[in-house]
Amino acid sequence: METHKQLTIGLFGFGVVGEGLYKVLQQTPSLKASIKKVCIKNPGKRRNAPASLFTTDKNDILNDRDINVIVEVIDDANAAFEIVATALKNGKEVVSASKKMLAEHLPELLALQKETERSLLYEASACASIPVIRNLEEYYDNDLLHSIRAIVNGSTNFILTKMFEEGLDFKEALLLAQQLGFAESNPKLDVEGFDAVNKWTLLLNHAYGIVERPDNILFNGIQNIQAGDAAVARSKNQQIKLVAQAKKLQNGKVAAFVLPQFVNHDEHLAFVKNEYNGVVIESGFADKQFFYGKGAGSFPTASAVLSDIAALRYHYRYEYKKLYHHTPHALSNDIFLRVYVSFDNLALIPKEKFEWIEEWHAQEERKYLVGVIAFEELKTATWWKENNTSLVLTPDPVIEDVEIRKLKKKSLELAGVVG
Repeated sequence: METHKQLTIGLFGFGVVGEGLYKVLQQTPSLKASIKKVCIKNPGKRRNAPASLFTTDKNDILNDRDINVIVEVIDDANAAFEIVATALKNGKEVVSASKKMLAEHLPELLALQKETERSLLYEASACASIPVIRNLEEYYDNDLLHSIRAIVNGSTNFILTKMFEEGLDFKEALLLAQQLGFAESNPKLDVEGFDAVNKWTLLLNHAYGIVERPDNILFNGIQNIQAGDAAVARSKNQQIKLVAQAKKLQNGKVAAFVLPQFVNHDEHLAFVKNEYNGVVIESGFADKQFFYGKGAGSFPTASAVLSDIAALRYHYRYEYKKLYHHTPHALSNDIFLRVYVSFDNLALIPKEKFEWIEEWHAQEERKYLVGVIAFEELKTATWWKENNTSLVLTPDPVIEDVEIRKLKKKSLELAGVVG
């Protein structure tokens, strides 16, 4: 078998990432990879490449026998899935950056890779320039992986950074992010956490062998974070970040969610500012490892696509070791979370749903409490996302069922003593 092969690429999409990749490939002839054709939607648009390179017919690329690699960087998830599925069936290797498509079709894509024995690589789909997928895939055995916490969305991190460092309110910070190109004109996917949970779906698979639909993972974005919440965080020497996390529990299952969280000022993730991403992995013997890099933008994303293209020269494939060679972990709903909740009207907060409440602050203009609540309650109820209510996790939020029983017993004893 040849050690590495010549790659002839069919590219779908010539936006920020596609054009970035085209430029980078021109500057790296040593890769032995060239783009033969680019499929685009809008032929009338001016582009910085020869007109002969472009087509609007996907079959020009998918049925071209000379093209052995398909690179897909478009933003239409349904079209992307069709392209990727057809390419694999046609015997081509695939590189994709479409996290929404990958997250929503993960079971089918896993089956297709097995069936066709072709490679589908997607490092660019999570954390852009940070090689987190390949590290989880190759380096960490899932029995030793205690937890993984990450800031995976640059837009929301930029907005939160501006709220903290420049005292902007949410709307002002969002507007600035849009003006600088860090947030879309329709920012819902980023701001409300959809983008982050799609990335998290993929990372959970490579970390723990979990195959789950994004809408089955508890998540929220930063749309309800108030200037008052930022002030409370500051008073505690903390910041608020949108943190995606997974933690292995004593029962062997995994707790996973994507929610805003108070982060202590000396923690790794507190140093991740603006459009940067960061990942902290804690394992049995290596303690904590911290990955940091640009999570968005033309060249950071193109660099991850390029890394996947380079790996294909050596016939690299994800082996999905945690899924196929171990007993995959399962998600657990059987936990409790310590949360901060701020609100305008106490009558709209179901106090009886909390196991207990540790702090009340009813005097401030913006009222808040800190308490412990069942994970299941947050998964099934919506009150914590409505009526201008803001929910933020505390720095070490996960409490397991066994701990709850002990703490309840202790609190009852204390109540007896105090009473």
